Amino acid sequence: MQTIDDDPPSGGKTFELHPGGSTPKFNGPRLVIALGVGLIMVVLGILGTMGKLGVTSVTAEEVAVKINYISGTRTVVTNPGFQIYIPFIEDVFKLDRTPQKFLMAGDRALGNNHVPFLTVRAKDGSNFSFDDLEIQYSILPGMAGGLLDDSGPGDGFKREWIRAFARSVLRDEFGKYSAVEVADPTVYQAARIASEERLSLMLEEHGLQLIQVICPKPRFDPAYEQAIEDRKEADQEVEKLREEEKRLLNERARLLAGATKDKEIEWQSLKGVLVKDLLNAEQAQIKIQKGADAYVVSREFDAKAVNAQLVQSARGMTAKYTKEAEGILARATALEERGEVVVRAALIEKLKNITFTLVPYSRDPGPKRLEHTDLREASVKSLSVDRAGGNQ
Repeated sequence: MQTIDDDPPSGGKTFELHPGGSTPKFNGPRLVIALGVGLIMVVLGILGTMGKLGVTSVTAEEVAVKINYISGTRTVVTNPGFQIYIPFIEDVFKLDRTPQKFLMAGDRALGNNHVPFLTVRAKDGSNFSFDDLEIQYSILPGMAGGLLDDSGPGDGFKREWIRAFARSVLRDEFGKYSAVEVADPTVYQAARIASEERLSLMLEEHGLQLIQVICPKPRFDPAYEQAIEDRKEADQEVEKLREEEKRLLNERARLLAGATKDKEIEWQSLKGVLVKDLLNAEQAQIKIQKGADAYVVSREFDAKAVNAQLVQSARGMTAKYTKEAEGILARATALEERGEVVVRAALIEKLKNITFTLVPYSRDPGPKRLEHTDLREASVKSLSVDRAGGNQ
């Protein structure tokens, strides 16, 4: 006989192995221990299957909420790592904190974050749609407890709030405008921003934060799309014409500036020539003035010289004629003193130079003058006339 325990404790029971393969005989305490261990293993297996082992791992992509069912306290765990809790008394709920994409595209829903495309009725009654609209959002880690209360554990937040708010808010904001206005990029961006603001406020109340709304260009009916395309081409043509106008205006300004610069240079050149001519004229004037002054001075000197010469000549003539006058006076005095003899001598001297013309005798019945042939009588008359002239 072979035994497992060679030295069993006092009062204990052993079991034996029979070579013939008969059923062993168990003792009582060891059976209880084996059954207890087995039960514990089963319970641990069940708890492991349920995730209630009292230890869980929180990754960097998760946020956890630890709840104590007895005290009602809750703790938000934002740091990654292992969390220990008491099964059935405490529990840890993990939520996905990675950015989520809510897609509105296609004709049917393909999941919590994929729903059919968005159709909007404009204020003028026309319809337009967005073929591929994306909303990005995520959990607010600090508000994970409230999110758990509002949405429940797991992916409940993905099923509830974005689906509830997104379509209505987008329809409201884009529906404020007509189709023509929505086609304007400025209005389109204004509607998108207003939608983001409203959605952000709504989601924040439930522990979610909006990252951004990515809107494609709106799609209209084919006829309206063609009209928009035609208008876009017309706007592009107008913009091209405006650019051409701006270019022509710039070219005009450039040419005007060039012409102004050329004329300014020409004006400066002409101004320089005029200044040069003015300086030359002033120099010529100064030269002429100096020449005139020199001529005046020269003429004054000449006039003074001529004046002095004339004065000297006048003085000489005065002296000469004074002498002559004195001589005549002396002769006149001599004539007065000598009397008729001197007169006759002077008369004889004078008659030497007289030429007589003889006229044949004729009787004039009406004579106008009387001629005397008496030489003596003529000489006396002539002498009397000379004396009378001399007296004068």
